[in-house]
Amino acid sequence: MWTELSATISSLAVAFFMFEKYLNFFPYTIRWYAERNFRKVVNFVNPYVEISFHEFTSERLKRSDAFFAIQNYLGTISTENARRLKADVVKDSQSVVLSMDANEEVTDVFNGVRVWWASGKIPPQSKSISLFPGSEEKRYYKLTFHKHYREIITKSYVQHVLKKGKEIAVKNRQRMLYTNNPSKDWHGWKSTKWGNIVFEHPSTFDTLAMDTAKKEEIKKDLIKFSKGKDYYAKIGKAWKRGYLLYGPPGTGKSSMIAAMANLLDYDVYDLELTTIKDNSELRKLLIETKGKSIIVIEDIDCSLDLTGQRKKRKEKDDDEADKEKDPISKMKREAEEESGSGSKVTLSGLLNVIDGIWSACGGERIIIFTTNYVDKLDPALIRRGRMDKHIVMSYCCFEAFKVLAKNYLDIESHELFGKIEELFVETKMSPADVADNLMPKSDEQDEETCLKRLVEALEASKEEARKKSEEEAMLKTKDGVVTEG
Repeated sequence: MWTELSATISSLAVAFFMFEKYLNFFPYTIRWYAERNFRKVVNFVNPYVEISFHEFTSERLKRSDAFFAIQNYLGTISTENARRLKADVVKDSQSVVLSMDANEEVTDVFNGVRVWWASGKIPPQSKSISLFPGSEEKRYYKLTFHKHYREIITKSYVQHVLKKGKEIAVKNRQRMLYTNNPSKDWHGWKSTKWGNIVFEHPSTFDTLAMDTAKKEEIKKDLIKFSKGKDYYAKIGKAWKRGYLLYGPPGTGKSSMIAAMANLLDYDVYDLELTTIKDNSELRKLLIETKGKSIIVIEDIDCSLDLTGQRKKRKEKDDDEADKEKDPISKMKREAEEESGSGSKVTLSGLLNVIDGIWSACGGERIIIFTTNYVDKLDPALIRRGRMDKHIVMSYCCFEAFKVLAKNYLDIESHELFGKIEELFVETKMSPADVADNLMPKSDEQDEETCLKRLVEALEASKEEARKKSEEEAMLKTKDGVVTEG
């Protein structure tokens, strides 16, 4: 029986080889007819279905997201079962990705159904010179399964593979810090609207100098948002959330942003408004951002003239009318228009991006504004619904000091803590200044030296505030005397 079976298989293989070899000598109509009927015969006796996932989509040079999701999903299976593996360093990944080499096959089981994954590549049809570096070969994955399980594979298994593959990609990716490039650099080969570097900021909520209860409140709010995809869809809102961080300089606004990104494992987009020409460019930049990200506009009161624009519109028009009479001002304005410098981003354009129709382009994004002077901002920019949570970054308190003492000196108590607590009640100092005093400046300085230096700085700040208060009181007294006179 085995001898007869081997002879039959050999005969079929020879027949198939001869069929493929000499088929090209026949006219196209005959070739098409023969191939169609040959496929019918094969499909009649073959109970298996095949689905191919190619590396490139129909768009030129556009790589398929599904292909890389499958590659990530098959990584573990390939590592355990495949005999020939290929190591790749995938973009935005922090580790080497192992995948099965070409013409290799592995098996997977889903709800009791066995499937087979095979990798392959299509060689170039002809030799050509390409302007773009890289291989001309086109890779693909082929999924094979029994036709009896067509519904469960096409409706459930494929979605399962793509979902798990994307989750693995997010887990393994290297988080990035992006900043927008000037629009003149948007065109050309390998051009991009966003430049990026690896995000490696070490700040966490454990190291933030802030009241513990307040930190826990912010952490719970962030985690609730990150798990709220279905909830936001149910209430009909874009999956985004706005945070306004405001307070004096040195109170930890940038560290708070980094801690948020590290908590949620998000990328950070640092949006520099002054390099954006108009509202159209702002929308294009927004479209290029990815989900699981934080979009930051720091010092928004200084970025552009967005502070109370509606109130000042008439005054601005009057000023421009006066400047028309001034030839120097007119020449400066014309030079700016010719060079393309100066941003024309408007308040309404920014509002549309953060809370209008364009804000729904993408999901799971946090928008953060920071400012030292919240009173300067237009109320429409920071109202609830746009900036959903307002976080005051205030001066250092004793609770925040204890966090810094633990971070910088690795101590949780000291005899000077009582004195320092009294001084924090009587004077104000930013966390940045407290941290600078606590940081040892040499190997000889211990915690005693650093704490005494902080006490001296707090006492000096207290004395300076006292003198300033006395001077202001004297000025008020003099003004009262002058008024009575």
